[in-house]
Amino acid sequence: MSRGSAPFLKPGMAALPALAAALVAASLVMAADVRNGERLYTMHCSGCHGPNGVPQMPGAPDFKRGRALLRPDAELLRSIRRGRGAMPGYTGILTDREILDIVAFTRTFG
Repeated sequence: MSRGSAPFLKPGMAALPALAAALVAASLVMAADVRNGERLYTMHCSGCHGPNGVPQMPGAPDFKRGRALLRPDAELLRSIRRGRGAMPGYTGILTDREILDIVAFTRTFG
């Protein structure tokens, strides 16, 4: 085993974690569908975040100001999957692709 290799990997398998990370990153690079994002946002998000991105619920981020959307897509994806504060997590409710569609739509508010 070479120095720096993970102890559980057999020789020749050291590249597997990097390959897995590259595949996940590649899936996030695909163009998002803003129209689908609008439909999903209306169904799942507008009740608290407002139909135009101005929050209806105290503590919800104001998407019109854009500050909440300055984070990278992958970080927003993780946040929406897990939920935060009063917002439930959407793992098992929305796919990653659907969440990224919503992220793309919310970026149109600014």
